[in-house]
Amino acid sequence: MKNPHPERPLVFAHRGAKAVAPENTIPAFLKAIEMGADGVELDVQFSADGALVVIHNMTLDETTNGHGRVTAHTLEELKELDAGSWFSPEFGGTRLCTLEEALDAIGDRLLINIEMKSFSMGDDGMAEQVAEIVQRRDLYDQVIVSSFNPFALRRLKKADPRIETGLLYAPDLPIYLSRAWLRPWARPDALHPEYVMVDEAYMRWAQKKGYPVNVWTVNEPEDMRRMIDLGVNIIITDYPDRLLDLLT
Repeated sequence: MKNPHPERPLVFAHRGAKAVAPENTIPAFLKAIEMGADGVELDVQFSADGALVVIHNMTLDETTNGHGRVTAHTLEELKELDAGSWFSPEFGGTRLCTLEEALDAIGDRLLINIEMKSFSMGDDGMAEQVAEIVQRRDLYDQVIVSSFNPFALRRLKKADPRIETGLLYAPDLPIYLSRAWLRPWARPDALHPEYVMVDEAYMRWAQKKGYPVNVWTVNEPEDMRRMIDLGVNIIITDYPDRLLDLLT
């Protein structure tokens, strides 16, 4: 993935500019562009009929007027839902989008972190489908693909080793997902720890191993400043405008 600002951390809008628009929707991505973010982080999971839909939660209840698991509904059914009114009446009628629709809306105006919500140790086909889209659209310089699932990252690298990947982990997850234990096996190009895990010792270790460090989700100015001072590569935040103010 290209870096237009090597002198500073890149600013990625978490699920779009989710503080000012409904998360993981095209309006949120357009708001991120408007704010001047360098990139956007978005989540994909499967519909019942195998479409890659941009949504974070496993269930529909919190961010749409639908109910139940995302994977229990076809794309046609998901497209009928209102994904904006829960946030504000201003966004009433906003629809869920597919990964391809999100990419069309973003164009070449943002770098993109695609997080695969793949929950299977076996081959569910998600890595291969994401790889095919990146290949067909020639997005190698624009995209990094991340996941908490090291098996999914390994499958993606097998499908196309040219695609940049990042291993997500956090301290409150099961032990095998709370550290980079499976890093040598998953073969990520970058590490995506929750920001609370990152300190000077962590940065020295990551730099020695040759890994860029891309942190999430950093919303408070004091935490943003600490990550800037530590020299992380990407900061993912709900408030890209707040972070950009600190960087200018």
